[in-house]
Amino acid sequence: MIIINRIAFKPYKIQSYKKQQQYPISSIDIIKARDVWEQSNKGQGVVVAIIDTGVDTTHPDLIDKIIGGYNFSSDDGGNKKIYIDYNGHGTHVAGIIAAESKEMGVLGVAPNCKLLILKILNRFGTGSYHGLISALQYIKKWRGPKGEKVQVINLSLGGPIHKDELYTVIKELHTLGIVIVAAAGNEGDGLSTTEEISFPGFYKETLSVGSVNQQLAPSIFSESHLNIDFVAPGEGILSTHLNGEYVELNGTSMATPHVSGATALALQLIKPCTPPLIPAQVKYYFTKNALKLDFPISLVGNGLIQLK
Repeated sequence: MIIINRIAFKPYKIQSYKKQQQYPISSIDIIKARDVWEQSNKGQGVVVAIIDTGVDTTHPDLIDKIIGGYNFSSDDGGNKKIYIDYNGHGTHVAGIIAAESKEMGVLGVAPNCKLLILKILNRFGTGSYHGLISALQYIKKWRGPKGEKVQVINLSLGGPIHKDELYTVIKELHTLGIVIVAAAGNEGDGLSTTEEISFPGFYKETLSVGSVNQQLAPSIFSESHLNIDFVAPGEGILSTHLNGEYVELNGTSMATPHVSGATALALQLIKPCTPPLIPAQVKYYFTKNALKLDFPISLVGNGLIQLK
């Protein structure tokens, strides 16, 4: 997770991969995404906004997924039309949600959804609360070329301070029926008895996502608190990166887009009612299908996200 407050992004682990053959992200099977692809049409028609470091706009696995974008960062002289990723974090997140390659590459959770790229973090992974709030405000008025609206927001970032203005816009978006998925944070110590808090992931209007390893145990770095909603795979996650490459990353940043992609699928599986109730519908669907884990709720919430 990238922390907003003048601190650079530091991944837990990076391992580069060369293109050889198609690399399915095995974690999509852990959450049973493929099991509902046919019924959900792989998230077709859903727009997911990614607020992050931008995206590699020429990556072959993502090039057809981007519906629009806007730059709120200091990169490229602040040019609003250039939302290219110079860090890699946002590109990795985007791949977990929506990557699709017919020959070589990786597969995301919801490969038919579209991505709105809102860049608030510069090449060093540095951003501000003002940039985050501006991006969230932008989402309220954004419309796609065919009148599309954002239905899901991915926030693989956070900061240590509560801001009234941030919480206000989070509540407004929640009332509009937008599902906000936020990282729990990477400052954990592995103990359920201590509490580490990052915003906006601590707000109850978000789906707060922690990380588990391949053995489905809580990741040592995953923050713990009583507002954790679900956990998802967050270690050794292979996804898209800069210059058309692929890397493995660890973090709640990687767990969060699994839930954002799952939300894109779930929105096609449930019958959404009035907008203010849609986030609750999605949370109920996930709670009903979650795999219960034998760990304290402060570490794993309602359990491992699963789609059936």
